[in-house]
Amino acid sequence: MDIFNARIGWTSFIIWFLRVLVCECVPLPDSGQNHSPQCPQLYPVNLQKQWEISVPDGFQINLTFTHVDIKSSITVLHDEKVLGKFCGNENSADGRHPGHQPILSPGSRLTLKIQLSDYNPDRNQNVGFSAQYQAIDIDECSAPEPEDGSGPLCSQICLNTLGSYRCACHHGYGLRSDQRTCMCKFGECRGRFSGVSKITSSFVDYHYSSCLQNGSRSEWLYEEHLNISFTFYGGLIMGLSVGLGFDLTHVTQKYALIIDCGEPEPLLNGGVTLLSGFQNQYLSVVQYHCNEPFYSSYGGINVSLTCEADGQWRSNHDVILRPACLPVCGRPTKQIENDFQRIIGGNDAAEHTIPWQALINVGSSRGGGMIIADRWILTGANVVVFNGQVQTPEAVSVYLGVTDVHQIIENPSLNVTAVHVHSEYNNSNYLNFDHDIALIKLKDPITFQAAIMPLCLPSEDDTYDTGMMGMVSGFGIADKGKLRFLTNKLKYVHVPVVEQKKCSNSLKGMPSSQTPKLTNNMFCAGTPEGGKDSCNGDSGSGFTLQSENGRFWAAGIVSWGLKCGQKGKYGFYTKVANYVDWINKIMRENIED
Repeated sequence: MDIFNARIGWTSFIIWFLRVLVCECVPLPDSGQNHSPQCPQLYPVNLQKQWEISVPDGFQINLTFTHVDIKSSITVLHDEKVLGKFCGNENSADGRHPGHQPILSPGSRLTLKIQLSDYNPDRNQNVGFSAQYQAIDIDECSAPEPEDGSGPLCSQICLNTLGSYRCACHHGYGLRSDQRTCMCKFGECRGRFSGVSKITSSFVDYHYSSCLQNGSRSEWLYEEHLNISFTFYGGLIMGLSVGLGFDLTHVTQKYALIIDCGEPEPLLNGGVTLLSGFQNQYLSVVQYHCNEPFYSSYGGINVSLTCEADGQWRSNHDVILRPACLPVCGRPTKQIENDFQRIIGGNDAAEHTIPWQALINVGSSRGGGMIIADRWILTGANVVVFNGQVQTPEAVSVYLGVTDVHQIIENPSLNVTAVHVHSEYNNSNYLNFDHDIALIKLKDPITFQAAIMPLCLPSEDDTYDTGMMGMVSGFGIADKGKLRFLTNKLKYVHVPVVEQKKCSNSLKGMPSSQTPKLTNNMFCAGTPEGGKDSCNGDSGSGFTLQSENGRFWAAGIVSWGLKCGQKGKYGFYTKVANYVDWINKIMRENIED
């Protein structure tokens, strides 16, 4: 038994390759695909799963890992024979990525097993693995002679065939009943050989050529049949044998076979480009691509496929791939200028600058949210919970891609299938905003484009540094002079992250019966002189920060505040980084809904 065993931190990822001899009466597939559960989404913890991979007898399994993304580790523990130590991802410096070189099994049966421990101290941001397998014919004729002294498979000529082999003999020899050894077939020719005897044998040869069809170059596969006829003659002259001779004639017949692989499988959120060839015929090359800049290819590589002689599209690794396109998060196609205006009377957001913004209406109440996946909206629990009751999906209206509330007339709300509120949210007195977070699931997936794109979730490298400028957006309260009104335009403001101690001090002197409690699941932002803040109607919208690589990520959710934009007061936000595990858990557990 050969064992591949990689242990990463507390996560154990184990693949067994097990040879099994069984008797089956059903046809077995010659290729297939396996991947960790929920791939390309994040894989769950406490997982044990195995796949039985079988190909016809006489074949071995060619296994290629098309993607491996497992948390890297400097230590990979093992206590049995190891085929490889794989972890990390393709670009990680400390990982052990298997690359795209195939792993070849010794036989026609494999057991592929993944085992993950139930404890992972770090937040999981990895998607697991995907692998392709294909049946590869075993060339029995090239195998070395057995060490038991039984001799070669065939005493003279060994002919490899698909899934098996055959023995043949040189001229003048015949195959014995054991179908592997040869014996002399003809003795010395004596006496009279009279009459005419004719023996015809046919041979088939395959070769490739090209033809012109309608003025275009097209690749054809030719099948050439060569018929050879032997005519024997003989006789006696003066009682002496004059020998034996034969005439040889041959007729060549050619049959043109057009190999058509058909249309390649369509790619969701992507397309296919014909790089060379003609009408998806033999030796045509196509390349899959994703709809950039809104989607990127899984693994970062555009897959190219070639039409092979068996009518299948295959990659350079001789496997049939099904590429995937993943959404690009936090990278709007148009940037906002750093004008640092106020949302309380601040600037209108131009189209395509805040594409993750969602407008949420529940009855007569207005709130906001952030797109984080093609079926998921992140918002505040206070937006969807009234009087301690979670609102039904039918009562929640979600609008995307709008920068003006009047646009909802032309853009009907999306169907909501579920509302998930954090189980520890309890704000019956409207003074406890701890765990103010909720997820809204849409019935149908979103196709991302310039006006609608997702926001990234926090990663392990993202931090909340005091003074970092964040951006708040929403359709909430704005002002004009001394007047305040509910804006119909999407507005934004840039405000800095405030030190937690200053956040706490800003609440001192306020009546405890009227002031929510500050917890470690919150942070505040704003300026001590006031004038820049989120306000009523902005609840559930996002407070975003920008990484060094230019990617925007969801740092906070507009939660609560005292006296919008007043001097010495700040806006308070749910700290999204504390809830990444909860968000991923909800999305994983409800992926099939």
